[in-house]
Amino acid sequence: MSALEKSMHLGRLPSRPPLPGSGGSQSGAKMRMGPGRKRDFSPVSWSQYFESMEDVEVENETGKDTFRVYKSGSEGPVLLLLHGGGHSALSWAVFTAAIISRVQCRIVALDLRGHGETKVKNSEDLSAETMAKDVGNVVEAMYGDLPPPIMLIGHSMGGAIAVHTASSNLVPSLLGLCMIDVVEGTAMDALNSMQNFLRGRPKTFKSLENAIEWSVKSGQIRNLESARVSMVGQVKQCEGITSPEGSKSIVEGIIEEEEEDEEGSESVNKRKKEDDMEGLSSETQNFLFFLQTKKDHPYTWRIELAKTEKYWDGWFRGLSNLFLSCPIPKLLLLAGVDRLDKDLTIGQMQGKFQMQVLPQCGHAVHEDAPDKVAEAVATFLIRHRFAEPIGGFQCVFPGC
Repeated sequence: MSALEKSMHLGRLPSRPPLPGSGGSQSGAKMRMGPGRKRDFSPVSWSQYFESMEDVEVENETGKDTFRVYKSGSEGPVLLLLHGGGHSALSWAVFTAAIISRVQCRIVALDLRGHGETKVKNSEDLSAETMAKDVGNVVEAMYGDLPPPIMLIGHSMGGAIAVHTASSNLVPSLLGLCMIDVVEGTAMDALNSMQNFLRGRPKTFKSLENAIEWSVKSGQIRNLESARVSMVGQVKQCEGITSPEGSKSIVEGIIEEEEEDEEGSESVNKRKKEDDMEGLSSETQNFLFFLQTKKDHPYTWRIELAKTEKYWDGWFRGLSNLFLSCPIPKLLLLAGVDRLDKDLTIGQMQGKFQMQVLPQCGHAVHEDAPDKVAEAVATFLIRHRFAEPIGGFQCVFPGC
């Protein structure tokens, strides 16, 4: 079993209490509550972490696509942040606050196509080539022909897209590249069990609070502070239900409620309406099922990751060699050293990239330990003289 597969299986268990220093100082304080203290699972606005939000329009053959970005900072290099599959730019919220306080930089966190608040003509095309072009197009739309120095940082799927973007020279001012917990070997091994993992997740939630609570208690996000802002970008209000399962019993419940509202109605009328419902099309029954489901479980996932399976191989196959071939300074952050595959192990021994392992984290490393990730990225930026430290930040150079 690969390390990523272990992470998925462990993710179904309740998360362990965070260790001191394993996350942001604010999040640590919130997680370590006294006995009997109720944890706050209410959602938090993006504006508490980012300075501004913008919808960037990109022209293409079929018209205009709109990409949502969240921004902070006014000077220094741009850190262009790409989230993992199913997540959104909001997964970088707590990290953004942490990195901005350490080095002089600008943050641009992007909702990739099919995710978050980004609106594109073809949201089902999640090929590595298309999403890499999206990144280049957004940079061009934002900065024109003279973009500032940019470092690409991506988590999981976003890390793969960052590498494809860099290897295709789609960002002309690229100065650095960072992948977070994505390695070709373990990713390819984990794909076999990914569908089972996705089937094990709830399909709907009663509220945003319910979704946030699930994400923390299941271990998908081990940092409550991050979950409260991140899950807002992962779920949405239900728009429709395609499965007819359970429609009959719920439709009957709707009929009973209607009959109770009509004074003086007779049982014969009730039976007649039930008989009439039996003759309705499945589409109509699905709609009535949707109305009741929306009332009881109004939130669902923004993207059905199971339907993107045909693109998974293209995201990760050949990723290690692509990463190693990028002629820029590179950083690899992992939740465990056992995630390294053969090509990256050799490359790391040859000094082709900087690597740092951040233990006590789940797969969402930048959410679970935003301060540690910010420290690693800030040290990388200062080491290569890409950015200046602020607030008295002291670099701690890793041994690997």
